Amino acid sequence: MKIKKKSVQKLIGFERFTKHGVKTDRAEFALFAVEPINISVLSAVNIEAKIRHLMMVLSMVPELEIMALDSCESFEPNKTYARKRLDEEPNPAVRKLLELDYNFLDEVQLEMSSARQFLFAVRFYREKEEQVFHLINRVDKAFAEHGFMVRRMQKPEIKRMLALYFGSSISGEDIADIEGENYFDTEDDYGQKENDS
Repeated sequence: MKIKKKSVQKLIGFERFTKHGVKTDRAEFALFAVEPINISVLSAVNIEAKIRHLMMVLSMVPELEIMALDSCESFEPNKTYARKRLDEEPNPAVRKLLELDYNFLDEVQLEMSSARQFLFAVRFYREKEEQVFHLINRVDKAFAEHGFMVRRMQKPEIKRMLALYFGSSISGEDIADIEGENYFDTEDDYGQKENDS
């Protein structure tokens, strides 16, 4: 029996980047990143006001979808594995190393515990270009009027978010548009193309 192979891109339905955001097999998305507000320093009255403002934005633009995700990779599976190994390991020297690993992962996770990213997404199905433009402007205006710092995400930011989400990057470093692209048409120290030899 022949197994049909599919690329990850096809499996998740991703088609391409567009000038507004991302196109999938079902819809196009425009993504907006929100500057987080440290509510731990706000009074209860100010927190209630922010909640009211967010409710007003959501009522003005009911098409908005909210996404909350980590802006760095989660270390929880590694910590669980280290803890399990620590419980099973009889050798004291190895136990000490595992304990150091576990503590290091714990410290890193604590430092990044506030590293959350809040996004708003708008889906477009078959809207015309001017309708898309109008809705994106409406979203920008609604957020600005209610005191939220929001910007539409561009291709590099979206690529970073996808890399973190799918675990292909720990810190979200830049990813090439085409995997392995950097291995073709590279020049050696003498300015000669390596694949011409």
